[in-house]
Amino acid sequence: MRRGKIMVHGYHAIFGAYGFWLPNDPRGSWSDFVGSWELYRFGSATKSIERKAELTSEEQTMLRRARQVLKHDPVHFSGEQSLEIGHGFGQAVNKSGFTIWACSILPEHVHLVFGRHWFDAEQMVRLLKGAATKQLNATGLHPFAASPNPDGSVSGPWADGKWIVYLDSEEAIENAILYVEENPLKEGKPRQQWSFVSPFSGLDQGWVTYW
Repeated sequence: MRRGKIMVHGYHAIFGAYGFWLPNDPRGSWSDFVGSWELYRFGSATKSIERKAELTSEEQTMLRRARQVLKHDPVHFSGEQSLEIGHGFGQAVNKSGFTIWACSILPEHVHLVFGRHWFDAEQMVRLLKGAATKQLNATGLHPFAASPNPDGSVSGPWADGKWIVYLDSEEAIENAILYVEENPLKEGKPRQQWSFVSPFSGLDQGWVTYW
């Protein structure tokens, strides 16, 4: 895959649990619009590549109030739910042949580093989210299992958006892997090891895809 003159070899994807990152989040968001009128009252979409690390007290209050109008409480995955999400990711990897180089599943968001594939990065994230949701349903651990919609369906446990960084060199891939592996430590949690993660051993000069 080429984007301009850059050859993309892999991706660093970040996606959140429901309610973790709102479309009009003052920290910035992935969204072009706010689909809910209740949320829109707190401002329009804040699409931005950059993410604000620090919020003012007014912005913190706005974010807290906006979350209170969500249909469901924000999702905070337990350790047991995170384990099943990992099992779902593993099933998607086995089925579709994805190459995952790093993965950290945190209570409110997920970090992944993965190689290029026949599917584009956005489709890969959708398939991984879907497999994880299916596994949560199968094990009775879906966070909204006890509060179905009026039509009997169950809302997804994920935020709609995602943030994807395109990796165009071995150095970029290695830096992303290190960042993802160390991410749990920032929240006081141990490093994570997943059976579906493959070690990164560099880029083959004749490389085309990691299928």
